[in-house]
Amino acid sequence: MTISARLSELGIELPAVVPPVAAYIPATVHGDLVYTSGQLPMIAGALPATGKVGEGHGLVPASDAKDYARQCALNALAAAAEVAGGVDRLVRVVKLTGFVSSVPEFTGQPGVINGASEVLGEIFGDAGRHARSAVGVPVLPLDSPVEVEVIFALS
Repeated sequence: MTISARLSELGIELPAVVPPVAAYIPATVHGDLVYTSGQLPMIAGALPATGKVGEGHGLVPASDAKDYARQCALNALAAAAEVAGGVDRLVRVVKLTGFVSSVPEFTGQPGVINGASEVLGEIFGDAGRHARSAVGVPVLPLDSPVEVEVIFALS
């Protein structure tokens, strides 16, 4: 099954590629790999939430951040597909790096980034299994709670 057919089966429509917020491009091809820039969970040009992930008043709940990580992965997939000449040219997820802007006592970064890993697994099947890092950081661009970058293999 092609990736585009799998997306259709899952009812997932890829978002428009998020325009860069600084001096970079959303994705680039080198050899048989596509590298995405860090993708924020932009939806229709805006962040769905800002702030730090953690437990308590004024913080972004981990469950919400997991959903935002999923959106980051879809944004990365859209950026990769655009430079690759279509989503069906992407054959494997090689590496995912996730950043979670979190309070110091929060240690659930891997669970948050599972939102990105899980959706890529749903889309790519076994070819969606990937190497990964999930890192806690003090702040991300635009005060985003999460950011994800992905390396894809091309056919």
